[in-house]
Formats: sequence, C-alpha cells, structure tokens
Amino acid sequence: MRALDDIHEEYEFLDGDERYRLLIELGRELEPMPDALKTDATLVRGCSASVWVYPTGDAQRLHFLADSNAAITKGIVALVIAAVQDRPASEVAAMDVTAALAPFDLKNQLSSNRTQGVPNMIALVREHAARIAAA
Repeated sequence: MRALDDIHEEYEFLDGDERYRLLIELGRELEPMPDALKTDATLVRGCSASVWVYPTGDAQRLHFLADSNAAITKGIVALVIAAVQDRPASEVAAMDVTAALAPFDLKNQLSSNRTQGVPNMIALVREHAARIAAA
C-alpha cells in the first residue's frame, strides 16, 4: 500500500475525473479481503455503499483488511487505511485520522453520499485500535 503522503502528492496534480480514477485505482490496490470476513460485525454503519473493515496484526503493528462493493467508496476506504496501516495500535487509537485526510478535501471533491460514512470508518478503525492496544 502506498504511503498517504505519496498518494496526496499524486492527488494534488489531478483534477475531477482523474481524482476519481486515482481513488478507483487505490481501491483496486487494497489487499483482498476474504468473503468470510465480510460479516455484519465488520460492516461499517452509515455508509451509502457496503464497507467492511477487519483488523489483523497485533498491538505493535496493526494491519487492516477492507473492502467495499462500490469502486469510489473502496478508494476512500483505501485512503483511510493508508493513514493507519501497519502503525502501532496505540498510535492509531490516538491519531486524528480526519486531520490526516484533510488535505484531500473529500467533502468538496465528492458527493455527500460518498463521504457520509467516512467518520464512521474512522471511528471503527480507531475503536479496533483502542481495543487491541488495551488487550
């Protein structure tokens, strides 16, 4: 997975449809999530598309598998995951993921339907991280 800074650098040079294509490409680059993990327990609530997030790894190196049934939403999920992937769980739990994603200005780049679930994705990732850090 690409680093969030690298993604942003590319994103800045693009406009409109090219940014959509980049998001779709990022979604395709996500590590495959087995269908068996796409359950009600891993489903992110409040998203217009189906989104699943599953934590793996341990407290030292938290890793996430994620997927969506919508291409652009899957790219947004990839951005969220890029911000936190393979970091210590305690760091992810305390991280301001919203601030990390702010340079992408998603609310002004995408429709509200596509971005409405982003806070819920972030909350779920941070909750998983806090639980794993505390264990």
